[in-house]
Amino acid sequence: MRLELKDTLIDQLGIEIVELSEKRAVATMPVDKRTHQPFGLLHGGASVALAETIASIGTFNLIDKETEICVGLEINANHLKGKKEGVVKAIGTPLHRGKSTMVWDIKIVDEDDALICISRCTMAILKKR
Repeated sequence: MRLELKDTLIDQLGIEIVELSEKRAVATMPVDKRTHQPFGLLHGGASVALAETIASIGTFNLIDKETEICVGLEINANHLKGKKEGVVKAIGTPLHRGKSTMVWDIKIVDEDDALICISRCTMAILKKR
């Protein structure tokens, strides 16, 4: 099974998956009018959407796609630095790989690898109905 990302929030925000393995998942997102808050800075909600996207894609890569799906269960984020333009990169690594949940550590960095946001996301793994 392949995920269709067209016409989703992922597509609308310009998120691109650039690396996917058992050890990590990496995606980029532009910092532009689609992802700004009213003061011209990267919107915290856009960072959280990027973090949950990378945890979701990373989890999906590791589950049995024939019998399971995954959904976000909990997410938190600390916004450490503002950003006005350019690109951010989310690097997600699994901290816990259970049968019913996975927990991901996500670091969002700028082009110089400076931390913009740190997040932890718990994903639920559900049986397909």
